[in-house]
Amino acid sequence: MLTSSLQLDTLPTLQIDVIRQVTTCQTIEALEALRVEILGRSGQLTLLKRNLKDVSPEERPAVGQALNAVSQAIETALTEKKTQLEQAALTEKLRTETIDVTLPGLPSVVGKRHPLTLVIDDICSVFEGMGYSVLDDNACPEVETEFYNFEALNFPEDHPARDMQDTYYTEVAKNVLLRSQTSNAQIRYMSAQKTPPFKVVAPGRVYRNEEVSSRKYVLFHQIEGLYVAENVTFADLKGTLNTFIAQLFGGSPRKTRFRPSFFPFTEPSAEVDVECLFCGGDGCKVCGHSGWLEILGAGMVHPNVLENCGIDSEKYTGFAFGMGVERLAMLRDAIDDIRIFYNNDQRFLKQFNPAY
Repeated sequence: MLTSSLQLDTLPTLQIDVIRQVTTCQTIEALEALRVEILGRSGQLTLLKRNLKDVSPEERPAVGQALNAVSQAIETALTEKKTQLEQAALTEKLRTETIDVTLPGLPSVVGKRHPLTLVIDDICSVFEGMGYSVLDDNACPEVETEFYNFEALNFPEDHPARDMQDTYYTEVAKNVLLRSQTSNAQIRYMSAQKTPPFKVVAPGRVYRNEEVSSRKYVLFHQIEGLYVAENVTFADLKGTLNTFIAQLFGGSPRKTRFRPSFFPFTEPSAEVDVECLFCGGDGCKVCGHSGWLEILGAGMVHPNVLENCGIDSEKYTGFAFGMGVERLAMLRDAIDDIRIFYNNDQRFLKQFNPAY
């Protein structure tokens, strides 16, 4: 016998009632709630199917077929109604969110190269035109050892630059630091190549423990230059730098002067000045009324540096130079504060990239 909860003649009425409810659903959420109520794990049809075990064996096939038929009819009605509701929702969305494709599009802001990158590219381009190769900065690590940053460059152990006040030492190991100059590039390059001629420039970031001001920053960029071959002279150095200065600052020759100086890794050494770009040598606040602006340091590679890299200093000579990119950018573009390069001020950046 059928149980009282599973009367065969009640199934058509259940089917009609559920399908009527399906047709009156106005939202997908309401339709889903009805599906769970009828076909969910605790739904009416699900419970009826579980009660099939209470039906007599003789009537169980007929009741099972009837339940499956009702279930399929309800599922079909639910699927069709869901499709209708989804289509209606899409139609309404298209109606309310219509886009006028004839209107002009919004401009897309595309990033541009930083002013310092532009200056580095310009400097490297000038030297490439003179036959120099640009070293990959990845081959010249910013986290360096004292050997490449100081010892191989002929810095004595008691040199002030080794002091904690100037150099950032790390906790990786006792002799590991953040490089304070890109001169480590020339040591690594010469040590790897061994046999001149070498003609390279190496741009990169350097770090110094200095008080931040309008002229100084704890992080800045340098470009190191190196030329080693037979019979290289100071005249070659002077001609190279005069050509570079003329190209970087407008293309025409500019007055320069080489003042004697001292660097452990070059001998003789010089500081290079260029005639003030703002007053033309007549004196102004920018140049301190001297008429000159210091732009870089240079000199002939010290024989000890060549020998430290395994190069015969009796056969080969060379020159090296190093320049601060920020300083050159400030001079060329009349910028009076180094800190503005790192503030990400869009008003400043747009001056160098009109389409930025």
